[in-house]
Amino acid sequence: MKKKIIVLISYLALILVLGGCNKAETDKAKPEVITEEINDNGTDTKEETDDNGTDVNSETAAEVPYKYVQELNIIDDNYRNFYEIFVYSFYDSDGDGIGDINGIISKLDYINDGDDSTDSDLGFNGIWLMPIMPSTTYHKYDVKDYYNIDPQYGTLEDFKKLIKECKARDIKLIIDLVFNHTSAQHPWFTQAVNYLESLKEGEEPDLTVCPYVGYYNFAKENNGSNTYYRAGKSDYYYEGVFWDQMPDLNLGNEQVRKEIENIAKFWLDLGVDGFRLDAAKEFYSGEKQRNVDVLKWFTDYVQSVNEDAYIVAEVWEEEAAISTYYESGIPSLFNFPLSQHDGLITSTVRKLGTSTAKKFAKSFVSLYEKYSEGNTEFIDAPFISNHDTTRISAQCVNNEDQMKMAAGMLLTMNGSPYVYYGEEIGMNSMGSKDENKRLPMQWSITDTTGITDAPEAADKVTQKFSPADEQMKNPLSIYNYYKRAIRIRNENPEIARGKVSVIEELSSEDICAVKKVYEGSEVIIIYNISNEEKMVAIGDAGLTDLTIRGYLSVDGSEVSLADNKVTLPKYSIVILK
Repeated sequence: MKKKIIVLISYLALILVLGGCNKAETDKAKPEVITEEINDNGTDTKEETDDNGTDVNSETAAEVPYKYVQELNIIDDNYRNFYEIFVYSFYDSDGDGIGDINGIISKLDYINDGDDSTDSDLGFNGIWLMPIMPSTTYHKYDVKDYYNIDPQYGTLEDFKKLIKECKARDIKLIIDLVFNHTSAQHPWFTQAVNYLESLKEGEEPDLTVCPYVGYYNFAKENNGSNTYYRAGKSDYYYEGVFWDQMPDLNLGNEQVRKEIENIAKFWLDLGVDGFRLDAAKEFYSGEKQRNVDVLKWFTDYVQSVNEDAYIVAEVWEEEAAISTYYESGIPSLFNFPLSQHDGLITSTVRKLGTSTAKKFAKSFVSLYEKYSEGNTEFIDAPFISNHDTTRISAQCVNNEDQMKMAAGMLLTMNGSPYVYYGEEIGMNSMGSKDENKRLPMQWSITDTTGITDAPEAADKVTQKFSPADEQMKNPLSIYNYYKRAIRIRNENPEIARGKVSVIEELSSEDICAVKKVYEGSEVIIIYNISNEEKMVAIGDAGLTDLTIRGYLSVDGSEVSLADNKVTLPKYSIVILK
């Protein structure tokens, strides 16, 4: 009792001294208070609150024992734990306020140091880089040159070095490949428009003179469409579903497909391990089967160059549509039904609507069954947040316990989970503006080296939780929760690859229990999705002679197993074998 009182006094003293956490501001000034709170609908309010991400002292650390560390058992395949990086906001190596490739290289040891004998990294073994090619915008989804690196981010030589360093750490590196559209400043488009402007009245385009006219969707009339724009001073219009500065490519044109094949081969030959495909359901907006055909063509080509190459596509749809897209043979599609504030994971953690733990188990098993109808070899790509969505902090209204539980659920899902940079420290986003979801990575308050400027149009978003350097020292931090969750995943290949089934006898409103079987090896995962301790009699399901392989708890409380009964603290997960 005396020790706990000392810890509490020390903790309160630290709160009074520190006052608050860091802001994602371009001046990198240390804030005085924490001001951001989020409503249930993901929008922001302003309300002062204390910081609950403060470091704890060594006495607290001594009260968080964990005796279940196992040997790593990482299989060399495309089941990976991916870390999504927006290069612009990650780490600035040259002091210009913009993140860059060399900045990522300098932080690889934070992601994965490649040394299995140490435990100093997060344990991610896959990285997805958002667009890195030359562009006119901060987000770089409008590509001007498919064969180079944007000068803000560095050079091809820098990128080759990144590839080399990733391979030394057994990290698979995939890059965003955007071929639904190009930049309006891409030479293909500018040459096409210049040619159309040169035509005399009544003269029709000749593709033998300017083949690039066939690269885009040009038309003589826009028919009142708000996605067609006039092509310069010509009599023609072009399609741009997202923006007039992003003209859509004509993916039915064989020359366009050959260009894309050459681009893909260039990056594969350079050493990338695959691609994330942007806006796959907009290749032909509203025409699902044609989109599936495009994915099949691209997947077949890429795997003809490198049979081990990995592709994941963005298809922002419900499960039935995603299943259809899997018919293309693509390895992975992002599992959107699991994601965002109203997705399966967050709604279950927060008990929104009719959500229960048992329904969660049945729902994700149903998703897997549906997706396997499209592709029996699919690798799920679960995620909760990304660069287009509110962060987990917003989804869970800054409730740290629920944020951790959501992360634990994500990182015990099948497939290759994706974690957006900064989620491991609970970074805040704000509102619907994209720039507010892509803020500078919060490395430190006291040392601002490498911290980038915010995107130009971003608002000031106060950060509630401590930066990375402080959280790394705190055994109960969000960071260390992620670290243990990824470690457990890397110890138990059944979690990612196992055939999953619901253990009905043990599942209830608060308890989710599943079995996963991989190559004859079986694990049981039990989730307590509530803020109260629960006891689960696993013998009721005929489960005996099991031992704990690892567990996750939000406050350091221990999961125990005795007499075929598991005691689960609030918001906890246990893996049994």
